Amino acid sequence: MWTYNKVLEYPVNIKCKDPRLAKFIISQYGGPDGELAASLRYLSQKFGMPDQTSKAILNDIGTEELAHLEMVGSIVHQLTKDATIEEIEAAGLGSYYTDRGVDVYPQSAGGTPFTAAYIACKGDPIANLQEDLAAEQKARATYEKLIDLCRDNPDVLDPLKFLRQREIVHFQRFGEALRKVQDKLQDKNFYMNNCNK
Repeated sequence: MWTYNKVLEYPVNIKCKDPRLAKFIISQYGGPDGELAASLRYLSQKFGMPDQTSKAILNDIGTEELAHLEMVGSIVHQLTKDATIEEIEAAGLGSYYTDRGVDVYPQSAGGTPFTAAYIACKGDPIANLQEDLAAEQKARATYEKLIDLCRDNPDVLDPLKFLRQREIVHFQRFGEALRKVQDKLQDKNFYMNNCNK
């Protein structure tokens, strides 16, 4: 069960529209390494974790990724709000506008719509946590690339830096979970191996 607070996890208050930047940032909304994929991945994988602690970690991080999805959507919306048709076309968003208007739609920066194929669930807690570690590193790398593209726009730069930092924290939490799950599974194997002697 979740409680929804009607405020963003970190404020997004963009004063200047920039559809060009929105075209790139949307990848963290619905791209392969974006927040939607991360949230669905973790909230799906939690059911197969071997203990309550690892389930809680995946649930907590998956829930926070939903908050990040809302932040990224707010950034994209604010960057395109009140953009003229000429500005939309100049940003290379003519096709997007034709199909979506200026609604925020889950897709990559290259225009590929979100797909459930982005969600890795293997049914093995070690494989899933390794995937989660990689996913957080890929998301961090994407945020760093977006920060590079942001140049001198502090209204966009600050929330992107916040989101990048959260990816680092998530990576650390998944590392802790992986060690605990490996220990738990190793203990199980140890006792089973000793019982067979």
